[in-house]
Amino acid sequence: MGVFSINNRRETPEEKRERLRQEELKQSSTGALKDGFDRGENGNLADSVGGLGWKETGILIIVLIVGYVLYELLF
Repeated sequence: MGVFSINNRRETPEEKRERLRQEELKQSSTGALKDGFDRGENGNLADSVGGLGWKETGILIIVLIVGYVLYELLF
């Protein structure tokens, strides 16, 4: 038995993650504020690539590797 949304379809993992995050924010507003500041300072990889598909994520990884190799060759 999975969690069903209003329109009676299965909830995707991304939707479930977002719903749980929103519920946690409602329960702990001061903790959420601190988490927001920490995330803003350090960044969050899950938020950065969470909306990307596997192709876009692969391209991003390749670009980072090529960029690193070029940096090492030039400097």
